[in-house]
Amino acid sequence: MTGIDRIIENALAEDIHTGDITTLAVVRTDREARAILKAKEEMVLAGIQVAARVFRLLDERIVFTPCFGDGDRLVAGDLIAELSGNASSLLQGERVALNLLQRMCGIATLTSRYVEEVRGTGARLVDTRKTTPGLRVLEKYAVRIGGGINHRTGLYDGVLIKENHIAAAGGIAEAVQRARSYIPHTLKIEIETETLDQVAEALAAGADIIMLDNMEPAAMAEAVALIDGKALVEASGGVNLATVREIAETGVDIISVGALTHSARAMDISMLLEGC
Repeated sequence: MTGIDRIIENALAEDIHTGDITTLAVVRTDREARAILKAKEEMVLAGIQVAARVFRLLDERIVFTPCFGDGDRLVAGDLIAELSGNASSLLQGERVALNLLQRMCGIATLTSRYVEEVRGTGARLVDTRKTTPGLRVLEKYAVRIGGGINHRTGLYDGVLIKENHIAAAGGIAEAVQRARSYIPHTLKIEIETETLDQVAEALAAGADIIMLDNMEPAAMAEAVALIDGKALVEASGGVNLATVREIAETGVDIISVGALTHSARAMDISMLLEGC
């Protein structure tokens, strides 16, 4: 079973558990039906194959026919997919499929808005680890569909020395030195800074990426000038659609936005059965 299959199986078990009482009570087991998925607002589509997989895992006889692909831009009224098969299976898969699809479309749509805001500046928009527990692989995929870039996947695939690490290690220089002696040469070291003095210290310590955390745009511009291409510069903290363009124009290379995954609104998608 793949990681995505495990996510879906867990979601189905959570929802159906010992059985869909309503469907068992009111729907004949041999009833066949058709259904449609329809967009009820503008959005960037993400997760169509995940939705299809929900029904496939429930009942391999269900036919799921997408009308659009991930990354396509939809408007209200667009037909996203057509389904046919056992009515009970369609009903049991409806909420899990919609929950995942609506969530992923919301993330892709929000990401696309941020990407559009920084277009032409050279800044890259990335996500964070502020994801829904258990859904990170799907949510980070949705960020990519929306035009963003993934930051580290977890604690295991990148060194990011933050405020608490610095305190525990005894300072920026000590933290960078310890990290450098521990990791292979193939990994980069990123360090979080909050002041220009810390930026200078991180630069002197040999950090590969310097994060500017919750700095005002004017201070960011000073930091970019101070770093002068000797390290990549990431802006982070409190970024929103109203501020992201100004931040991008300071010259930073990367802007990380936790809101892409922790604050994206689920898109409005409906599933309707026809021809029962």
